[in-house]
Amino acid sequence: MNDTLVTVVGNVATNVEYRETPAGGMARFRFAATARRWDRERAAWADGHTSFYTVNAWRQLGANLAASVAVGEPLVVHGRLRVREEPADGRDGQRRTFVDIEAVAVGHDLTRGTAAFRRGGGKRPSEQLVTGRQSGEASRDPEPVPT
Repeated sequence: MNDTLVTVVGNVATNVEYRETPAGGMARFRFAATARRWDRERAAWADGHTSFYTVNAWRQLGANLAASVAVGEPLVVHGRLRVREEPADGRDGQRRTFVDIEAVAVGHDLTRGTAAFRRGGGKRPSEQLVTGRQSGEASRDPEPVPT
């Protein structure tokens, strides 16, 4: 099967939901990507349409996402694009189309801020060091780099 790989830049729209499955850990969250364009008349950037995706991540990537990502943070998501249609439901009788990304790699968008990388060590999210914004504790400053 030929997979369609995409890279999408946007913001986390919902909390990351993490659960253990027989196939390993799985994380899921909604992701919003807004097109931006240069408006010549106003000489300013203007927001275009916002697209929403459901991002799924498995195994260690899912665990690391659950321990590292919060709503509103800017991310770069790279993965397999999946478009699925579901049959009409009783509400309006129309088929629904959903666009999912099965993540291969995810990282913070460093054009919009800084991040400090820590190796996960193969632990579940509940066992990993959780940042201050999720646990109420102060986050650690990164170790200084020798010069």
